[in-house]
Amino acid sequence: MKIYFAGSIRGGREDAELYYQIIEYLKSFGEVLTEHVGDKTLSALGDDGPTDRFIHDRDLEWLQAADVLVAEVTTVSMGVGYEIGRAVEAGKPVLCLFRPESGKNLSAMIAGCPEIKLVRYETFEEAQMAISAFIEG
Repeated sequence: MKIYFAGSIRGGREDAELYYQIIEYLKSFGEVLTEHVGDKTLSALGDDGPTDRFIHDRDLEWLQAADVLVAEVTTVSMGVGYEIGRAVEAGKPVLCLFRPESGKNLSAMIAGCPEIKLVRYETFEEAQMAISAFIEG
């Protein structure tokens, strides 16, 4: 299985450690195409490619190759929203993970989309259970 993990880069890297943990867990189910999202040294400058066009084209190629998309959507990111929209449009299964206790607002475009499996969670263990149910379900 090929998994596309989406998490904020230019929108803020405060959840980089959590992304890393999620990616490590996702690896038990298959290949994570976007492992770099969990790289704790990656800055909010989004310096993971030579140009914006390169990053866009590379990431869309990975998204098209993926079987599923798993996104942590607590930190607002226009890029993550774009990736989710493209995955839904392509008919790919999408799981979005959101931590309500963060005090942040979840986009209505994510919460209101019937094609997205949305899970609100508090602990990493709850996220793991949601991921397992989504992938194995």
